[in-house]
Amino acid sequence: MISRRNLLAATAAVGILAAFPGSSVAQDKPFDGVQLSVLMEGHPTTDAISKMLPAFTEATGIDVQLEVVPEQDITAKTLLEFSSKSGRYDVVQNNIIYVPGFVASNYIVPLDDTLAKYAQYFDKADFVPGYFNTNVVDGKTYGLPVYGESTFLMYRKDLFQEYGLSEPKSFEDIEAAAKTVSEKTNKEIAGITMRGQQGIQGVYVWAAYLWGFGGSFLDESGKSALATPEGIAALEAFTKVLREYGPVGVANFGWEENRLLFQQGKAAMTLDATVNGAFNEDPAVSTVAGKVGYVPVPMKSASPKGGSSSLAVHSLYVSADSQNQEAAAVFAAWATAKEQQVKSLETDPNSGVTSLTALNGEAFGKRYGAFKDAMLAAINQGNPQYLPTIDKANEVINNTGIAVSKALAGASSAADALKEADTANNAALAR
Repeated sequence: MISRRNLLAATAAVGILAAFPGSSVAQDKPFDGVQLSVLMEGHPTTDAISKMLPAFTEATGIDVQLEVVPEQDITAKTLLEFSSKSGRYDVVQNNIIYVPGFVASNYIVPLDDTLAKYAQYFDKADFVPGYFNTNVVDGKTYGLPVYGESTFLMYRKDLFQEYGLSEPKSFEDIEAAAKTVSEKTNKEIAGITMRGQQGIQGVYVWAAYLWGFGGSFLDESGKSALATPEGIAALEAFTKVLREYGPVGVANFGWEENRLLFQQGKAAMTLDATVNGAFNEDPAVSTVAGKVGYVPVPMKSASPKGGSSSLAVHSLYVSADSQNQEAAAVFAAWATAKEQQVKSLETDPNSGVTSLTALNGEAFGKRYGAFKDAMLAAINQGNPQYLPTIDKANEVINNTGIAVSKALAGASSAADALKEADTANNAALAR
């Protein structure tokens, strides 16, 4: 009996073969024997693509060696290989905040010529415009969005009802609700859980507080602007609510640890990526399915410098040192094409699709209706500068992450930690 996985792969192969006019079954493979090394991060999108790789190889002859690493490790690994010009990876996945630096350093190449040549894989009009446009620099397309997301606040409706709490609409509401649940359950249920891990993990969530309190990473002149009254208040509020009402070990929580704790019913709230909704509502892995409410990230400032919800896009890029750039671009186009994105909804909790066909399809609405409207609202309000999109983004985020970790651990005051980060950031920006 054919397995569900093999059936999906076979079906996908038929569709891909049909995309090559004149190819008879598997005899005409335009890149027969080519091997690609692809670096991607652990994510439902990656899991879905991995399952479909046999069909891609069957259609094109391209053998894909996929390496998967945690998100927090992928940028350092990518930069090491790029800067050494090793050519180890033909395709890499990363956050679009690094695109300016990648382009300025000539680490990645434009894809336009290959996309035009293999138009059967590429439909620009099908991408969410806000996702696609983040990859365009000086009119050239440098990457294709493989998943996108925003952030929202998730809360346990059953616990809020039990303890007479209203839907949280402000940072003060978050703290008050976290305090109530933590105390009422004698800390058996954390009042709130968020990412606290040093680096981009902790910075990604703390940025919601930074923008929400009226702060920003940079001032109008391009200098680091973390140690402002708004930035300091944001870090104080973030660290207070986690230290007093968060789970044990929260300083080590990345996306997965945070997601799992909330799914397991061990926290009353979490502020995190919209993709988490897909896991929350999956009864096969979640004990809180059907019990979660989804609301926008609060805004405290009456005159914010930017929105408090993220607009995060992770894309596939072709290395300038790849010896198989055309085949690599074909893989990137295939992996992000609507056909694959629609299929991904059948196999994995992939609410981060970047295809309008997938996003507006019946399957998406049926599976993710509990949070679809809240997710789309967050995306539409998403702040494209939520994390700094500059050449030195990696250094700025790393320095900021050290400050957040110091304050969370109580090793430094928020003010002192952010002043140190400003000094380090400005030194990096001046280089």
